[in-house]
Amino acid sequence: MEENLFYQKKIDKAKKQAPLADRIRPEILNEFVGQEHIIGKGKILRKMLEEDKLVSMIFWGPPGSGKTTLARIVAHLVRSHFVQFSAVTSGVAEVRKV
Repeated sequence: MEENLFYQKKIDKAKKQAPLADRIRPEILNEFVGQEHIIGKGKILRKMLEEDKLVSMIFWGPPGSGKTTLARIVAHLVRSHFVQFSAVTSGVAEVRKV
C-alpha cells in the first residue's frame, strides 16, 4: 500500500512539473477542439475509432494544430499497439525498428 502511495506522489509531482501544454492537453475525444472534418460525427476517423478499425496514418500539419494530442487520444481509445517517437529527433534506424 505504501508503495502505491509513494508511486502516486511521484506521478503527481511529475504532472505538476510537466510543461503547460502537457498539463492542459485534452485526454478524450470530446475535449479535443478542431479537425471536425475528420473527427466530427459520421466522419472517417471517428467511424474508425468507434469500430476499432484503424489503418496506418500520418498526421501532418503546423505546430499547435493538434497532431500529437489527437494521436495520444487515438492510442488510448483503441486496442492497438502504439509506439510514440518524434520524426524530428529520431533517425531512420529508429523508424525502421518500429
